[in-house]
Amino acid sequence: MQYWLKGIEAEMKDDDTPVTAADRQCERVIREGIAAAFPQDAILGEEEGETQGLAGRTEAASARGRRKWIIDPIDGTYNYARGVPIFATLLALEQDGEIVAGVVHAPAAGDTYWAEKGCGAYRNGQRLRASDYGDLSRSQLNFGALNRILADGYWGGFTRLVGSTYRQRGYGDYLGFAQVFEGKAEIMLEVGVKAWDLAPMKIIIEEAGGRYSDLSGGQSVYTGSCLVSNGLVHDRALELLLGG
Repeated sequence: MQYWLKGIEAEMKDDDTPVTAADRQCERVIREGIAAAFPQDAILGEEEGETQGLAGRTEAASARGRRKWIIDPIDGTYNYARGVPIFATLLALEQDGEIVAGVVHAPAAGDTYWAEKGCGAYRNGQRLRASDYGDLSRSQLNFGALNRILADGYWGGFTRLVGSTYRQRGYGDYLGFAQVFEGKAEIMLEVGVKAWDLAPMKIIIEEAGGRYSDLSGGQSVYTGSCLVSNGLVHDRALELLLGG
C-alpha cells in the first residue's frame, strides 16, 4: 500500500504481463513466512516459480500429505500500477492435488476473503453465501479480459452467454469473483490466466455454496480458464459458453 499510495512504475515481463517492485517484495515476504512455518512444503509463485520443500520430511509432515502453497503477490498489477484500487494478494494451499484453503486480501478495499475445506467461506469474518438466483435471464455475468476471451476461441459462446443474462460487467481480477462469492453476481468467466489467479477462487466459491469448473471439462486450476457460479445457473452457462 505504501508503494501504491506514492505511485509505482511497472515493467513488462517476457510473457507481456506487468510486474512491479511491490510484486517481487510481496512474494518474497510470503515465501519467507511459509518457509519458516512449513519448511517441508512446496511453493509456487508468479514471480519466483516453483520451489520444493525440504527433502527430509518428518513423519508428521508426511502424514499431512503433499502440500504446495500457491501465491499471486498482486493480482491486478496493471490496476495497481495505474492507481486503480482493484487488486489483491492471493494465496492458496493445495494438498494431495486438491485446493483446501484460500485467501484473497484486497488492502485498498479493506476486504479479506478466506475459506477452508469444510469450514465455510468468509469476508472480514462474515459468512458468505452465493446467490439463490436460478434464472439465467435474471443473472449477472462478470468477466475478465475480452481480448483473451476472443484469442482463446470463446467469443461465440461468450456472446451467447451475454445474450442470455440480464447484466454483464467486466470487473476482472479478484472483484469479479468476489461478487459471486458474496451473492452480488451469479457468474464469473476468466480465461488465459494461471493457477495462482484461480486457486483461492475455487475453494472460496465452493465453500460459499457455488461451483467451479475449468473449461476443459474438469476442476483443475492449471488449465488457464474457469467458470465460477452460484451453482444454480452453472450447467446452462457452461452449455452456452461451450457451444450448446
